[in-house]
Amino acid sequence: MSDFEIMIDGQTVGASDGETVLTAAIRAGVSIPTLCHDPRLDPAAACRTCLVEVSGSGRLQPACAWKAQADMTVVTENPRIKRHRAVLLSMYLADHALDDEGLPVERPNGNQLREMVIKEGHAFDLVPVAAPRGNREDKNPYVQFNPDACILCARCTRYCDEVEAVSAISLAGRGSATTISTVAERSLLDTSCELCGGCIDVCPTGAMFEGKAPVHAPEAIEKVRSTCNFCGVGCQLDLNVLDGKVIKVTAPPPGTTVNDGNLCVKGRFAYDFVHHDDRLTTPLIRRDDGELHPCSWDEAISAAAAGLLAVKKNHGADALGFISSARCTVEENYLVQKMSRAAFGTNNCHQCAAT
Repeated sequence: MSDFEIMIDGQTVGASDGETVLTAAIRAGVSIPTLCHDPRLDPAAACRTCLVEVSGSGRLQPACAWKAQADMTVVTENPRIKRHRAVLLSMYLADHALDDEGLPVERPNGNQLREMVIKEGHAFDLVPVAAPRGNREDKNPYVQFNPDACILCARCTRYCDEVEAVSAISLAGRGSATTISTVAERSLLDTSCELCGGCIDVCPTGAMFEGKAPVHAPEAIEKVRSTCNFCGVGCQLDLNVLDGKVIKVTAPPPGTTVNDGNLCVKGRFAYDFVHHDDRLTTPLIRRDDGELHPCSWDEAISAAAAGLLAVKKNHGADALGFISSARCTVEENYLVQKMSRAAFGTNNCHQCAAT
């Protein structure tokens, strides 16, 4: 429920106390471009692409940080705002790696600045800025950084601080030399970094990218929603599939799933097992020759049940023990203990995550 109403581009929009203009606009379906905004992070107003006209203010104000007030009137599109965006994007282009068409270079995980320039255009061409942004050699195989693509929106450092609460990366340097770095330029492996890869997901320009994923055209990727199998939380993830092979894993958008767009190091990077040569893809049963042979699921389950019943018959139910896994769902773990107690008559059941 809204506490009051504001006017956005002639449309009456409900807003709540403490809510920003951008949040109210998004809920009303009004599109305001932004590069530094993430609903999980405190507003930074760093990129300045979301500036709008607000009644009572002579200056353009950042919609991502400006608090809505009763009877406020907001304009998101007019010649003044378009001129501001065009000039701002011209400045970004002067401080960004460009392709042969004069557009920001496309990156493996996309480049929102490129999309914005294509949509909004720019005012003029400026002499490229000689920004001596440094980069460090990082031996970690997962999270890599390209300073030529960075726009210093600080989404990565803010995510690391506000969501993960580890503060492994930070803005370093001053002026045109400002860059993303770590304490004493150490590898992420030597910091408090948990290698969750959240900085990769929140980066709007692809400056943060996954080191183990191949370079590819984003439009060639098919995203398949799945559930992470490394624990029982049930985090949702998107398998990025190219030519029938999972080449990387990304998180769904914030606010859409139980994990709110977050993944841990295993969920995001430990997908090599999917296509590993040693992965079992069919049940195996040991025959009279002592060797394991492929079989159907029905045959495998029947053999396992017969073996358990034989132990119970020969040695009693308490000779059996059942252990379930934290990688299973709550429902699956419930069925394991139900099978142990009701089907085989023993209370010898445990769960590997029990304390």
